[in-house]
Amino acid sequence: MLIALVQQHATADKAENVARGLRAFETAARAGAQLVGFAELAFEPFYPQTPAGPASRAQAEPVPGPLTDAFAAKARELGVVVVLNLFERDGDRTFDCSPVIDADGTLIGRTRMVHITEYTCFHEQGYYTPGDKGAPVYRTQAGKIGVAICYDRHYPEYMRALAVAGADLVVVPQAGSVGEWPEGLYEAEMRVAAFQNGYFVALCNRVGREEKLVFGGESFVCGPDGTVIARAAQAVDTILYADLDLAQNTTSHARQLFLQHRRPELYADWLSR
Repeated sequence: MLIALVQQHATADKAENVARGLRAFETAARAGAQLVGFAELAFEPFYPQTPAGPASRAQAEPVPGPLTDAFAAKARELGVVVVLNLFERDGDRTFDCSPVIDADGTLIGRTRMVHITEYTCFHEQGYYTPGDKGAPVYRTQAGKIGVAICYDRHYPEYMRALAVAGADLVVVPQAGSVGEWPEGLYEAEMRVAAFQNGYFVALCNRVGREEKLVFGGESFVCGPDGTVIARAAQAVDTILYADLDLAQNTTSHARQLFLQHRRPELYADWLSR
């Protein structure tokens, strides 16, 4: 299965960002991609660079809404699965949300970021309500897809929950800035998650200079053996392609050994503390 990760910058002009994203979606589909993923808040500025104010949540939109409608129509036209990410409004609550749209244009679900961070230039607790959808896995025409939105990837129990639910591919929409982590760490973290859980991981990062942050790009895909099979350049808009053989999951160490030998009865109570 060929997948594509759209690594693109965002400006204050959301309409232009969306139009550019739709063009990239079409480019990826014409190249043969069966699934296309986008970065965290791919079509809008990274709002949490600054603390939330009284009007901050007004920037959020509903799901379904204008963005998902536009990409659903394009997914139906192209016959391609798409994983988005946006600032979602649901009544009085707002979320960091990844809608998943199947190849027939059906909005089959939405993952909401569960773990919400708060530190310099990542003032997310003023913007996002902790997600209430758990760690769903979606049965799409491109396979069984899970989503770990940015900060959620740091939690091994969340990544394991996606494996237990049967994910073959985990898409990670990220907003990672230049110099945020020690060299190679965020890549190593996802390589280990893929190896321990027996699935592919496709991390799509933001890119571009914004008000307070420079986002690093360097999106990548790793296989269930923990190796990186594709990597995008730093600091440029690009589409990263990777050809996945999902059958490799079946023969992975995780599927053959680790998951079979789990002892959840020994640590379920500990994990719930």
